Amino acid sequence: MATRYGANYVARMPRFDTVLYDLDGTLIDSVRLILDSYHHTLRVHGIPPRSDGHWLAGLGTPLKQQFADWAEDDALLAAMVVTYRKYNLAYHDEAVKPYPGIVDVVIELREAGCRTGLVTSKNRDGAGRGLRLAGLDSTFELLVCADDVERPKPHPEPIHRALRELDADAGRTLFVGDSVHDMESGRAAGVATGAVLWGPFDREELVGSAPDYWLEGPEELRELVLGRDG
Repeated sequence: MATRYGANYVARMPRFDTVLYDLDGTLIDSVRLILDSYHHTLRVHGIPPRSDGHWLAGLGTPLKQQFADWAEDDALLAAMVVTYRKYNLAYHDEAVKPYPGIVDVVIELREAGCRTGLVTSKNRDGAGRGLRLAGLDSTFELLVCADDVERPKPHPEPIHRALRELDADAGRTLFVGDSVHDMESGRAAGVATGAVLWGPFDREELVGSAPDYWLEGPEELRELVLGRDG
């Protein structure tokens, strides 16, 4: 059962009208490819390596923010983004897969009448490729990507944009994500937040971001949104 603030939530589950989702680490297991893409980029440009932990700390934020240490050199920054994307796209389809069970739940919630939107720090081309690979490209009513906003997650702007374009009530909206940046963005936007524990981060790493709900598996997302089993 989904739990709220760590305690068993035995009362009747709320029914959310709108569910917004992060992509990487939430719907698709792409984290190893993302880390390898960062390592490759630094090697190509002769920059000393950084640890997986360094890159994971910024997971869920745009490439330019991850490469902020080199932002004073516009040419280098642009070249690093190109290098990253070229490597990432070259290995994307063989390295990425949806998390078990999540595709069926996303589709089920959409068919049950939930409004659905994707809120990601990927650019639109990359997000579309991930959704097509997962078989979810026709499921989402709205995509809010890095190229659609000026202030990405953890700022609330991406969530606010999704709410506005879907004409959704923040109080009836759940944002599902895997990182502290997702939780901070959702909380600042006034929506409920659900932290998935099937991604790269565990409860201890996410607890400081104070998610409203912990989701051990996709079936708990179904139960949380629909207020019933199955």
